[in-house]
Amino acid sequence: MKSTSQSRAVRFLALGDSYTIGEAEPEAARWPLQLASRLREQGVAIDPPRILANTGWTTDELSAAIDQATFDPPYDLVSLLIGVNNEYRGRGLDEYRTQFTALLERVIALAGNDPARVIVVGFPDWGVTPFGRGSGRDTAQVARETDAFNAAAQQIAQQHQVTFVDIAAVSRPHGDLAQFDRGMVAPDGLHPSAAMYAGWVEAVLPVALKKLRQPGSTPRPTH
Repeated sequence: MKSTSQSRAVRFLALGDSYTIGEAEPEAARWPLQLASRLREQGVAIDPPRILANTGWTTDELSAAIDQATFDPPYDLVSLLIGVNNEYRGRGLDEYRTQFTALLERVIALAGNDPARVIVVGFPDWGVTPFGRGSGRDTAQVARETDAFNAAAQQIAQQHQVTFVDIAAVSRPHGDLAQFDRGMVAPDGLHPSAAMYAGWVEAVLPVALKKLRQPGSTPRPTH
């Protein structure tokens, strides 16, 4: 018999861009859905993730979408993955810092003003993909900018006592200027495949489990 404290499933809100909706891959490949599945395997009862994301969104566009969306806070777990389109469009790092800070504060509010419920996820180096190598862009510069934007997000997350997960480190070993592991990229040659997202989930899973199992959190065992 379940106790009353185990009667409600974890609610997970995932915010971001194409990497959060799994552009060019089936819906089931999305990393938030894969994470929810892995959490269930670990005995955590979790509802299907609520996803607010769209291909091409920058920090200000995600913020505008949050303005228009209806939420039911507090969420037990909230993820934020945003910034690659700021970098891709040549938007400034200082602007990103300002907008990302404002976004993260909104995200923390959606988590019941509890930063321990929030995960910031970095974004991958798209320059190592087949699309990136054929784009005509300086891939070394893309790598430097990717690192700079991720470092800014990590610093801001730490200042707000939010955990940062670096998935650029997970993604880069699969590609370099000579070749790319095609099994790790979607058919468009740019976005991650289900297999790559699974690698991201391996990095995020222990963080999510720790957050959901800490005192005062809302983990709901399935048994």
